Amino acid sequence: MTRKAMPRLLMTLVLAALSLVAQAQQVLIPSPPQINGSSYVLMDPASGKIIMEANSDERLPPASLTKMMTAYIVERELDEGRLSMDEMVPISVKAWQTGGSRMFVQEGSRVSVEDLLKGVIIQSGNDASVALAEHVSGSEDSFADVMNQQARLLGMENTRFETATGLPHENQYSTAYDLALLAAAIINDYPENYPLYAEKHFTYNNIRQPNRNSLLWRDPSVDGLKTGHTEEAGYGLVASAKRDDSRMIAVVMGTDSSEARAREVQKMLNYGFRYYETAHLFDSGESLLESRVWGGEKDQMNLGLASDMVLTIPRGARDSLESVVEVDSVIKAPVSAGDQLGTVTISFNDEVLAERPLVAIEPVPEGGLFKRLFDAIKLFFHNLFN
Repeated sequence: MTRKAMPRLLMTLVLAALSLVAQAQQVLIPSPPQINGSSYVLMDPASGKIIMEANSDERLPPASLTKMMTAYIVERELDEGRLSMDEMVPISVKAWQTGGSRMFVQEGSRVSVEDLLKGVIIQSGNDASVALAEHVSGSEDSFADVMNQQARLLGMENTRFETATGLPHENQYSTAYDLALLAAAIINDYPENYPLYAEKHFTYNNIRQPNRNSLLWRDPSVDGLKTGHTEEAGYGLVASAKRDDSRMIAVVMGTDSSEARAREVQKMLNYGFRYYETAHLFDSGESLLESRVWGGEKDQMNLGLASDMVLTIPRGARDSLESVVEVDSVIKAPVSAGDQLGTVTISFNDEVLAERPLVAIEPVPEGGLFKRLFDAIKLFFHNLFN
């Protein structure tokens, strides 16, 4: 419903559970550390806030970071019932002959989807990636088309895939920011499969291989995701960690060694967790206040947010956030659920952190004729004396 602009009432909303008060305190945050890499980004996936970045939209060869999309599509197929973990996949000559990092599957054999998915995620197996691509889409080229469609759906505007493996191709590229979006989708969309990214070893065909993400051994808060390396791309790493109620995703591309990529990502994660935290302020559908509604079946209605309000804030600033609500001064029925009737603004140290529409949580139909006439009279005197 389109509603005519109304005068607004301004108030400060104080919720004891969140300790929102108007008196701000000074929080000191140093400049981000210097990162040695062609591009990088540190993101809070809950809010989407970028905490630090450089060249994060620069198109670069993704190498085996590509396999995150290969795994994501397989996980989508599993979720939608078109694949099962125990389904057996025939291994083609092409898959068997694919070079680079390998799971060591054998031509003519049949391998379960579960083992191949582990081979992609843990061992970075190019052979496993091709086998899954062929099984899902008939060919690796067709699978790459699906990868690109999925990239568009996830908002990966500077990404193009040509292979399921990340092996060099002149038309294949991605960015640190796009890969952070993909990592967030892997974590949030299919959480039942995300523990695979934390597994440190996988043994197949009597060959035991370690996960190349060395941060899994160094930092207990790190629980995934993927490494990549080619001569053209250099060394890249996408890693995520969770500490307390906050999660961070760090991406670095174009470092000069496997040690460098781990070191630079660790610096980003430590900085992010030390100086920032994720604040879950309001839930969608939660009643933030009641407001008078005129001419409706009832006199009061609940107002809240259409979606969760999750912000990345300076660590230690939660008790100094200020929440200000503006509400339409006169609300008349009928009101539909979701109608915008005001705004909620969150500020810290006079800086606006977020502004969200304040909406009706439930509909309020028009009242009967007598109720509408009676409310019209009351509203006349209300406006007259206010």
